[in-house]
Amino acid sequence: MRPPLHGRLGLAWNPAPMSTEIAPHARPALPSELGPEPILAAIDVGTNSIHMVVVQIRPDLPAFDIVGTEKATVRLGDRDPATGELTEAAMERALQALQRCRAIAAARGATQIVAVATSAVREAPNGRQFLERVIHEVGLEVDLISGPEEARRIYLGVLSGMDFQQRHHAIIDIGGGSTELILGAGQEPLCLTSTKVGAVRLTQEFIHTDPISPSEYTVLQAYVRGMVERAVDEVKAALPPNTPLRLIGTSGTIQALAALHAHQSQGSLPTTFNGYSLALGDLQQLVQQLRRMPFAERQTLPELSERRAEIIVAGAIVLQETMQLLGCDRVTICERALREGLIVDWMLSHGLIEDKLRYQGSVRQRSVYNQARKFRVDVSHGEQVAQLALSLFDQLRGQLHQWGESERELLWAAAILHNCGHHIDHSSHHKHSYYLIRHGGLLGYNETEIELIANLARYHRKSLPKKKHENFRTLPTKEQRRLVEQLSAILRAAVALDRRQVGAIASLHCRYLAPQRQLLLQLHPARTSEDCALELWSFDYNRHALEAAFAINVAAELVPQPLSAV
Repeated sequence: MRPPLHGRLGLAWNPAPMSTEIAPHARPALPSELGPEPILAAIDVGTNSIHMVVVQIRPDLPAFDIVGTEKATVRLGDRDPATGELTEAAMERALQALQRCRAIAAARGATQIVAVATSAVREAPNGRQFLERVIHEVGLEVDLISGPEEARRIYLGVLSGMDFQQRHHAIIDIGGGSTELILGAGQEPLCLTSTKVGAVRLTQEFIHTDPISPSEYTVLQAYVRGMVERAVDEVKAALPPNTPLRLIGTSGTIQALAALHAHQSQGSLPTTFNGYSLALGDLQQLVQQLRRMPFAERQTLPELSERRAEIIVAGAIVLQETMQLLGCDRVTICERALREGLIVDWMLSHGLIEDKLRYQGSVRQRSVYNQARKFRVDVSHGEQVAQLALSLFDQLRGQLHQWGESERELLWAAAILHNCGHHIDHSSHHKHSYYLIRHGGLLGYNETEIELIANLARYHRKSLPKKKHENFRTLPTKEQRRLVEQLSAILRAAVALDRRQVGAIASLHCRYLAPQRQLLLQLHPARTSEDCALELWSFDYNRHALEAAFAINVAAELVPQPLSAV
């Protein structure tokens, strides 16, 4: 029953980035020496900030769990205007931040650190000297990577968190000093570009009035358009003719814009920005709003830190102009980018992703199984429930419901995870399952899909969906509420049919008599000697959910030999 956990990811595999071991060795440790599930830290030394993520590698999936993060806004991009060199103050801030990162990584149990530096360091005349100071003062080796290599690893990071479904996507990552624009469909990247337009760089060079004056805004807008036009042309040239293009946005700037939009349009923030969509028209309104605000007023906006408020106008213009040139009317947010790409690249180079090719095709399935592992779910029982639920779903499609493949996948995820609430407590574990799924950080799903999966799991037992339940009442559409009512009833039936969690029911076939609106389930035991009395009782006790959801009468019988479905 388990879906394949791999697809095809064919990239130009470069040597592994430099890595620093927490405990010194004569050579880099091999994965086998780091333990079955090694802990790894990845650090991105950027123009605006230094970011670190600490992860636990799950080689068997393959996947990783994020166990810690750290961020420090150090502004390495505040370079000497006369020489272009990194200033002593900026380097000191960065060294202190890297010391903290190294200490946090060690405290989290990381045995290796992978670190890269990007735009500010690679352009500064004293960038190499700064990296030597990092080695001597922090004990950390930092790999200086090119713009295209940065784009490649951003691509890997996005692929670890989003399923492209073999469709063409452009990815935009707006950093402090550069913007990466990438084209791919889930396999080898078709185009990797890096342009020297970033939120910090543009703010320093073009914005000298507060709020930005109309003349400065016009000049900045024209400059950005001229700079990103070449990258956009490269993407368009690599895109097959008449192929729809979707846009993915990463980075703090784009997430900050999404947060502003969510706060203004919904009054609250989503649990995750993965899958959050921002329309070009809404972005243009935000740009006009932000450009008229002085810095002090931007600081008061929710979700904008002082540092982000300072550079948000320039970053928003980069996104606006790129979307217009690409002809994309919306951008979808992905929370994973360069740091996660460093992790994936490390896994690839150490043989932890089979054949260096099999990774991206099943982001959702890997994430579901990873959550199941995290919450100690009995996966065998979950897969048996999923098999029965999907069999019911498939046989009833076209007769009692019209849901498609995307809804089928939500049902599968809910079936695998329906019992994860036992991780908290057996009592009311269906409610705990809702909470864990809702806030567990499933990858590859957007906010609405995660909410639906959580609701399906919530109603696998006990009460049916009711509008007095906040989680059900706040579903945004009537159609989504109907989906939860119908698919949770299917899931409840499947759970009942594996009551002893021993796979007693091997398969089932449905016979639907439309004139009488009667559904007969023919249940086939795994062993002919089994009477499956407990499963039959449990199904009879729970059949009212199916009857209520589809306005039918339901009965079940045990049939030793499979009969053809009618």
